[in-house]
Amino acid sequence: MPDSHDPLRSLFREAASAGQAASTPPPVAVIERRGERHRRHRIVGVAAACLLLLAGSGAALSALLPGGSAPTLPATTPSPVAPSPTYAPPPPSNSTTPTLKSAPPPRNTTPPPFSSMTPPRNTTAPPVDPTGTVNPSMSQTASQPLR
Repeated sequence: MPDSHDPLRSLFREAASAGQAASTPPPVAVIERRGERHRRHRIVGVAAACLLLLAGSGAALSALLPGGSAPTLPATTPSPVAPSPTYAPPPPSNSTTPTLKSAPPPRNTTPPPFSSMTPPRNTTAPPVDPTGTVNPSMSQTASQPLR
């Protein structure tokens, strides 16, 4: 049964006519800007996905390839080179000179006879501690007993 004087029905008709009058499409420029914004977002998303794919495949490839981190050894081992008999390391510049009380008396050592089987020895001076004292136990002529 149709009621023509139904208050709810009349309110719906008023709302529909007001909405129809107020509903005008937005200008074309607004629609274009919105489309451009969506297009830029889509391009940025595709570029980010490509970069992630490229970085992930590069990381996986580097993990699967044999590493070159270990140094390559030579095919043959080189023969040891004898130290030069004329080279003596310079004394440290920050050391003090040993006093007569702290230094042992000098020894008269003669160089051993030269042999073709043994490398020449360097008997120029015994090594010096960082404190400046001479340490006879570290010298090459330490095979002689201390007095």
